[in-house]
Amino acid sequence: MKLRLAAAIALLLITASAPRAQQSPADVPEYGPAKGTLVIVGGGTLTGSGISEKFIELAGGPEKTFVIVPTAGGNRNAQGELIPYDETRIVAPWVRLGLKHVRMLHTHDPKIADSEEFAGVLRTADAVWFNGGRQWNIVDSYANTLTYREFHKVLERGGVIGGSSAGATIQGDYLVRGAISGSEVVMTPEPNHERGFKFLRRSAIDQHINTRNRWDDIIPVVKKWPELLGIGLSEATAIVVKGDRFEVIGAWKVAVHDNTRLYQPWEKPYFVLSAGDVYNMKTRKVEKYGTGARGRGGDGGGL
Repeated sequence: MKLRLAAAIALLLITASAPRAQQSPADVPEYGPAKGTLVIVGGGTLTGSGISEKFIELAGGPEKTFVIVPTAGGNRNAQGELIPYDETRIVAPWVRLGLKHVRMLHTHDPKIADSEEFAGVLRTADAVWFNGGRQWNIVDSYANTLTYREFHKVLERGGVIGGSSAGATIQGDYLVRGAISGSEVVMTPEPNHERGFKFLRRSAIDQHINTRNRWDDIIPVVKKWPELLGIGLSEATAIVVKGDRFEVIGAWKVAVHDNTRLYQPWEKPYFVLSAGDVYNMKTRKVEKYGTGARGRGGDGGGL
């Protein structure tokens, strides 16, 4: 009896002292979040594209808690006056999609964004959506604040972050079109507007590439920062990111600026993916080809 007891104690001690299994380096994402999901949208009208519905589904359904951030729409007008945001109007499109628990989160003041009272609402959020506008407004309000850190914690809890147009670009590492002077400036001269929120690391994200003829615009970005993966999104088109993989959904095309790929002298230094295609950002390989895009860019996928 004593021998069996001693053997059991020894076994327990060995088990307790054994190293716990850890993720191997090969399993740790280099680009997307280790937990959670990103929905990164190229702007335009999303009605009929299925993108908004997919965002809600990924969050766990309309009964979950959603936060909408309209800050890219601007903090001040041309006269320098603060722009007011009406919460009812901001959340109305989402209420029409059936959301039961949705609220707006906005401030122009990074000091407020750094407060517990303001940022604390994100601790119960299952999903966050960034509206379109100009991405540098989001940086001015939330960069290096408690709110910024809570955005990342939404993902750490397995939640979802989505956004369209400026709300797509802010999710990248390098902030494409971050210049205050205008959206036609692809690489900002302003150091404080060069970095996005890095939900998708090692990336530079552009939007509206089909309707505004921006297909080639991030070529110089990837040339200057070759460690980046460039992603150009058509309107009503999105990538759904889990770890180091993304799938294209929606109406049209995604341009992938992969400078590790061999291109012929007559080719542009990017290739194009369509709906259903799955791309591995770590291995830089297309893992699956889907059914192709629907409709024309920005038209919601209608024929």
